[in-house]
Amino acid sequence: MQTIAAIQARRSVKYYDANHRFTDQQVDELFSLAMLSPTAFNIQNWRFVNITDPELRQQIRAAAWDQAQVTDASLFIVMCADLKSWEKQPQRYWANAEQGVQDFILPAIDQYYRGKDQAQRDEAMRSCGIATQTLMLAAKAMGYDSCPMDGFDFDTVGKLINLPDDHVIALCLAIGKATQDVHPRGGQLDKQDVLIQNRFA
Repeated sequence: MQTIAAIQARRSVKYYDANHRFTDQQVDELFSLAMLSPTAFNIQNWRFVNITDPELRQQIRAAAWDQAQVTDASLFIVMCADLKSWEKQPQRYWANAEQGVQDFILPAIDQYYRGKDQAQRDEAMRSCGIATQTLMLAAKAMGYDSCPMDGFDFDTVGKLINLPDDHVIALCLAIGKATQDVHPRGGQLDKQDVLIQNRFA
């Protein structure tokens, strides 16, 4: 499926074939594509917690108001970010760059994030959002559906997955084989309501 068609066809699907399984190759392809998503300063701060343990899925489902997609989707991912990735061996992110680039960018990373908790969290949310969209479009291109989720108890899920103190959960993502046709789109705003030319009035 072409990119534009995948964007047009992507919908948030709630009901999945619980018996469908992805091959290891498909799972690897999805995560490899997600890892091509951009991040500021290339800090690659996303962390994809792939929930494969059925019992853990049931526990997360209980913390997600019993939403069926948590247990029934072929993949269920808790999209997290390492808030401190910017200071954890940042030279890794620019190992292939010329020395002059490294000499410029590494101090810039430190200056941008150090002591700025809000900037660290904002970047975590941006990065996870972009990576989630990459996963959803890749899944659609492969003939599958998905559902981004924030309808769960973040603290409970964090405890269930042993979320480190310097990490944050952005959202969850279900991916799988839909079992029901989606309803028509609920209602799209007019372009004039969301597209602003140059500045707000």
